[in-house]
Amino acid sequence: MPTTPTPVSFTATDLNAIADATGRVAVVVDPEGRMGQAARRVNRLTKGAVKRFVESDGFAKVKPGQVTTLAWPVGMAAHAVDILCLPRAHSVEEARKGGAALAKLRGGKDVLLAADGTRRVAEIAFALVARDYEFDDHKTAPDDEPDNGAVTIMCSQPDAAQEAAAPLMAVADGMFFTRDLVNAPANVLTTTEFAEQLSALSALGLKVEVLDEDKLTELGMRTLLSVGQGSESPSKVVVMEWNGGGDEAPLALVGKGVVFDTGGISLKPAGGMEDMTMDMGGAGVVAGTMKALAARKAKANVVGLVGLVENMPSGNATRPGDVVTSMKGDTVEIINTDAEGRLVLCDVMWYAQERFNPVGMIDLATLTGAIIVGLGHQNAGVFSNNDAFCNAFLKSASAEDEGAWRMPLGQAYDDMLKSRIADMQNIGGRAAGSVTAAQFLQRFVKPETPWIHLDIAGVAFVKSDTALAPKGATGWGVMALNRLVADKYEAE
Repeated sequence: MPTTPTPVSFTATDLNAIADATGRVAVVVDPEGRMGQAARRVNRLTKGAVKRFVESDGFAKVKPGQVTTLAWPVGMAAHAVDILCLPRAHSVEEARKGGAALAKLRGGKDVLLAADGTRRVAEIAFALVARDYEFDDHKTAPDDEPDNGAVTIMCSQPDAAQEAAAPLMAVADGMFFTRDLVNAPANVLTTTEFAEQLSALSALGLKVEVLDEDKLTELGMRTLLSVGQGSESPSKVVVMEWNGGGDEAPLALVGKGVVFDTGGISLKPAGGMEDMTMDMGGAGVVAGTMKALAARKAKANVVGLVGLVENMPSGNATRPGDVVTSMKGDTVEIINTDAEGRLVLCDVMWYAQERFNPVGMIDLATLTGAIIVGLGHQNAGVFSNNDAFCNAFLKSASAEDEGAWRMPLGQAYDDMLKSRIADMQNIGGRAAGSVTAAQFLQRFVKPETPWIHLDIAGVAFVKSDTALAPKGATGWGVMALNRLVADKYEAE
């Protein structure tokens, strides 16, 4: 079942309700120790505990966005008071840091944030919800496990806060969808199940079409089909259209959806192979973004296309040395069957251009380990043929604090893909592995199409907590792509 984001309600400030609130009560104090009405009320209830803390040496070390807890406060029903340090003129980053900190402390309990006239309460709520995620579909819950608590935010303008929060909560829902997909084991999220979950998005107003293997064969998507031919799971392409704008051409988002990647005949080592359930991360981000856009009724035209395959070794699997003809008509010599994502993407990208003539195209893929060597887990690799398009995305990613770093393209890298027997080979050797992968994809981009390739291998799935997600799937990219659509493509 999809993980449902924690619901948040916004209400007018009621100081008399604070004493009887259960779970956790949070108040806002600025770095100078100035308290609003709610903090002063909590201070009186706790017989001056808040004032003693803000006048202590410990408070002087607290940074904006950090939360300090006073446990089992006297005079209150709550089992904890959380003091959120926020300047009156705080930034979005500081507001989100505070919301995430509250989420990490929540532990499934009720939370009452008495925010008074604090600015950006919608951003605080968004970060609280985004961070309040746990993938527990496959854990046996204890019989006495309590229900998830409620989150209530008291503020001076609850209606305005609710209105500001609504599109942000749609983005959080999209991020959760992405995380659920990426975290899911491959025996659960098969290509068929993946397609069914995407088809269900039609309930939000998306037009969803599933192309089966017969149709893909008819279209000539032989490179994509070559990846999945060793698996019993049928290969599919899913097309999701959101038509919220006018008559203009859509922005195209294309995602790599390898539900499990063994490497095929070029078999991966056993160590860490279990993480290859995340090799559909690009498709997951596309799916989550499309869900977010539909949920908030974005006034733009966007089409999301994902290639769903499983890369398995078998008697029918593609061999190193095989030559396959792409939908474009170019031939590809398969040197390494573990460089399969680009074979999926190239056909879907060509199809997207042929069918939709998009105003721009962005592909996303957990494509190379080389990008992790180069950029770690802090930044996705960004490759593009169009400076203005690329800069717009980088601006959006920066605004959402999603790490992205532009990487080079060039003829010298493209030359590394030369094949003796075909138009190209699918790898260029060990050096500059992420760049040659991007160069391969660029061969399937029409000159008139503004294009961005996002190598998200380092950011889609991580081993430690991020600012807005626990370890595991991050949902990276949903916020940035949603921002790009909002800033660049939404109709006035």
